[in-house]
Amino acid sequence: MISSLGTFTSQLKTFVLLAALGGLLVAVGGLIGGQTGLVIALVLALVMNVGVYWFSDKVALKANGARPMQPGEAPQVERIVQDLSGRARIPMPALYLIDRPEPNAFATGRSPKHAAVAVTTGLLAIMDERQLRGVLAHELSHVTNRDMLVGTIAATIGGAISFLGNMALWSSMFGGGDDGDGVPAPVLLLSAILAPIAATIIQLSVSRTREYGADRSGALLTHDPEGLASALETLDAASRQLQAQRGRFGRRRGQQQPVPAAMAHLYTVSPLGGSAGSLFSTHPPIAERVRRLRSFRTV
Repeated sequence: MISSLGTFTSQLKTFVLLAALGGLLVAVGGLIGGQTGLVIALVLALVMNVGVYWFSDKVALKANGARPMQPGEAPQVERIVQDLSGRARIPMPALYLIDRPEPNAFATGRSPKHAAVAVTTGLLAIMDERQLRGVLAHELSHVTNRDMLVGTIAATIGGAISFLGNMALWSSMFGGGDDGDGVPAPVLLLSAILAPIAATIIQLSVSRTREYGADRSGALLTHDPEGLASALETLDAASRQLQAQRGRFGRRRGQQQPVPAAMAHLYTVSPLGGSAGSLFSTHPPIAERVRRLRSFRTV
């Protein structure tokens, strides 16, 4: 049985990571800019990220080349999303299609009332119904878990830390010996380098935790962990094959641009490849996600 304990543990880990990110902000802010610098950095980061959060659906859909799905264009997707939305007790999200060969999907939106789900044509070409249901349940879980809000909070705190890091860098380079609070220039320089890196590591850890959470919630929604586990394996194999082909033949003229790196965290699996599961990865390793899913038992 997929118990609520795992969901609670995932939420607790996210809270702890956000608290760590907040603690890092307070520590760096006090060291570099004092209370005034801390407030300025937080306000600037908040202003930048609130806009992104409020218009997250429009920004993400446009950046990824998504277009509205026409009625009857993908009836299987419409039927599954309508059923899952009813089970999750949320409004039916807007559906979008992305004309890309890479099999993938993402959900976005600031709340269940302002949500959108986008799938690639490549996903529809290789998924059977059970796998597609697993992927869509995973994406709808990001909506019900309000992961866009969590991500925005993490991005706001991380952005403030980066801003403070830039302040420290300029202060150490052009501020002479110590700053106004008596902080030595080498300490400022070290803070400028290490603080943003630490913030990024924590922020990406939040992203990976939310992926595990969406896997679990999606399995709860469908009562079929194997559907998503099988889909993840298929997506991983297809992505590796496409990457190998591109590596063999190179990027050809007229070929689509890769997915923007800033949008990679939205997708079911990372569209950028690379070292999934590393400290600087937006997604956990596919093998570990599959292992966890297959360890679940449903009633």
